[in-house]
Amino acid sequence: MSDKQGKASKGTLFYAQSGGVTAVINASACGVIETCRKRGVRVLAGRNGILGALREELIDVSKEDRAAIAALRHTPGGAFGSCRFKLKSIEADRARYERLIDVCRAHDIRYFLYNGGNDSADTSLKISQISAELGYDLKVIGVPKTVDNDLPVTDTCPGFGSVAKYTAVSIAEASLDVESMSESSTKVFVMEVMGRHAGWIAAAAGLASQGKDAPPHVILFPEVPFEQEAFLARVKAVVAKVGYCSVIVSEGVKTLDGKFLTDSGVVDAFGHTQLGGGAAPIIAGLVKEKLGFKIHWAVPDYLQRSARHIASKVDLDQAYAVGQAAVEYALAGKNAVMPVIKRVSTKPFKWKIEAAPITKIANIEKKLPANFISKDGFHITAAARNYFEPLIRGEAYPPYDAKSGLPKYVRLKRVLLKKKLPKYAVADK
Repeated sequence: MSDKQGKASKGTLFYAQSGGVTAVINASACGVIETCRKRGVRVLAGRNGILGALREELIDVSKEDRAAIAALRHTPGGAFGSCRFKLKSIEADRARYERLIDVCRAHDIRYFLYNGGNDSADTSLKISQISAELGYDLKVIGVPKTVDNDLPVTDTCPGFGSVAKYTAVSIAEASLDVESMSESSTKVFVMEVMGRHAGWIAAAAGLASQGKDAPPHVILFPEVPFEQEAFLARVKAVVAKVGYCSVIVSEGVKTLDGKFLTDSGVVDAFGHTQLGGGAAPIIAGLVKEKLGFKIHWAVPDYLQRSARHIASKVDLDQAYAVGQAAVEYALAGKNAVMPVIKRVSTKPFKWKIEAAPITKIANIEKKLPANFISKDGFHITAAARNYFEPLIRGEAYPPYDAKSGLPKYVRLKRVLLKKKLPKYAVADK
């Protein structure tokens, strides 16, 4: 093992990114790699997440220079490639798990860091279990990430603070536009945000409402069943009072019978319902049909999770810190744990990193607390504001190119190691 003076550790560390990426997941990668270099640990990265491990497509991170790795801290997307690939139970998918251990053996990988959300935590747990069963010494550490903010145990998830900031700023700016035109044009603006089952992002939009009658005027949460008449009455009342109405709708809004408003009847690789045409156009169409107001709607989609230009500094710092801690935990011999963020105090805002067992995180979804939602079900409470506000504080702008006027983002070389094992076909499903 590596000692405190940074002597070389036995074995190699593997790092991979999983699921939907964020504005700051590369900051976690930067934290992992820079910490490994300080500690004299070799790093390999999976090309496109767990698929890279299965296919033995391993990126030799030593080929990347220090400046490029440092630039990951301000570059959005997933620098090594991500994937949505669900490993089933060990019993149902044993050959793939054994393949992962074979790849680890071939390259003396002794530390396995998987950077993702709920499903990634489940994968990390299973890999730790199969390695123990097969007698291979492998320290598996989950690295938290998800804009949905739905991992349990941790105060927040890296990636969320930045999407929360983007969402609040976007609805504030768009609402100023709508207000300007509301006398003779658009009366209702609807913006859809991510959040399949938990309304964390939708709730964060409520931070834009800084005074009486300030937008957003209506927030539709997955946790609150959608009631058409109550919603329409609220929109009509807001327009009558302030002249226009800004609405935030979560993609996961459900009807009274528990079905997604946008349920297409299709499921993805993880068994999640594929949401159809979008909640925003459905809600906007309803307003136009029933109330006759001129409407506009928007779906930021990938824009909200990739907006590094307006990232939260708190989020950036936390993303880097969990990557750094994950390496230290692995080198200290910890296994099947995840570095999580603990809020020490809100005023002043202080936080720290602790290790939590993955068994308490995998396959558990943290919903928006009931006391974060106003009694009428259309907005957030003071308790929610106290929680959200510290998470979007501070700016961490990327460097800009003087000539192009664009952010200076980095693309890595991503040089692959020579394979040692026979070719392995992975069905992408």
